[in-house]
Amino acid sequence: MSKLKWEKLSSKYLVKENWATLRVDVCRMPDGTLIDDYYVLEYPNWVNAVALTEDDEVILIRQYRHAAEEVILEIPGGCIDPGESPEEAVKRELLEETGYIFETIEPLGTVYANPSTSANKTFSYLAKGGRKVQEQHLDGREEIEVLKVTLDEFKELILKNQFPQALHVSAIFYALLKLDILK
Repeated sequence: MSKLKWEKLSSKYLVKENWATLRVDVCRMPDGTLIDDYYVLEYPNWVNAVALTEDDEVILIRQYRHAAEEVILEIPGGCIDPGESPEEAVKRELLEETGYIFETIEPLGTVYANPSTSANKTFSYLAKGGRKVQEQHLDGREEIEVLKVTLDEFKELILKNQFPQALHVSAIFYALLKLDILK
């Protein structure tokens, strides 16, 4: 165990809902200092994917994000359901949001949104060989526009800072490295 790790002495839930869970922990730092009010947000783990069609077009989505109060350009993704693996979740999310299935899905990396205050992880993937097999199957809180762009257009969108979602930017970065198109 790292000599930097804190000891969690207790936890108390202040809010415990599907989309908002807040707990307060009492912790002891390695030097013995007690912290009696460390707040942690718990969300489900997430997945996202840089998704390429059979024709090497990048599938993007656009949707309204209420906390930001903006319509945002993104890559497909969403929450991992209970009992679901990250790979199962990314396949499900891609199919639901875009209507596409993919020949290959390769892990790119795992990141935290904000490990100082949030407990969840995001698992990022590169999906290739996408083929449309159905229409979107969205949940009641989603309205998603699907777009396809060439790799050159994708690079131009990145260079123009058109992806404001930080967790998506990290996946895009890893995908560009994997695809060897960061030039």
